[in-house]
Amino acid sequence: MLTDHHCHVLPGLDDGSDSVETSLAMLGLMKEQGVERVVFTPHFYAHREKSVESFLEKRQAAFEAVKERSPVKNMLLGAEVAVEHGVSELDGIEKLVMEGTDLILMELPYRGYEDWMSEEIYNIASEFGLKIIYAHIHRYTEYYSRSQLDRVLDKRAVYQINNEAFGSFSQKRFVKRLMKEGYPLIFGSDAHNMSSRRPNWDLLLKKCSAELIEKSDNTIDKYIV
Repeated sequence: MLTDHHCHVLPGLDDGSDSVETSLAMLGLMKEQGVERVVFTPHFYAHREKSVESFLEKRQAAFEAVKERSPVKNMLLGAEVAVEHGVSELDGIEKLVMEGTDLILMELPYRGYEDWMSEEIYNIASEFGLKIIYAHIHRYTEYYSRSQLDRVLDKRAVYQINNEAFGSFSQKRFVKRLMKEGYPLIFGSDAHNMSSRRPNWDLLLKKCSAELIEKSDNTIDKYIV
């Protein structure tokens, strides 16, 4: 079941879709490209939100606005949780998992690696028994040294790859390294709109093996709770 594990389709929640019409157009394009299941992962920034509960209420309202008309019928709710100081201590943080699983998508800051980042992630994983998914890990080759990346990489975690990585020589090379070394990978469009960051499953299906895509698609099912 071709699954988009990371997208910003729900309307009005973040820098993704700005309207129900845009959301439906994005879902329609995903459907045309073969996507059968979507995990909605709006950005969650602890410093911007009043609480996890208020975020969940907004997310549910946005979901209600599109769910009946969505061309893709298999839909799950999740979030892309920004790694910030103290995020592991936030009340209800464990509720931001991908619906029905113990998987939580975490986004590292776009700057040099610091030890506190791994500490926050470890605290969330150990306190709540969650499986960490690192969002678009291939992007951090620009910010981290090889040794810093090696400190982040852990085969107990899952690594989400944006489809766009297969259009970049350097990022594709990094992804191939992860594949060769046996790191668990999943894919996502990280789509935000219908223009500059539109759904791009056509790229992945052209550039990536069917076997690896199938392995990615089966990941969620392994972590259903």
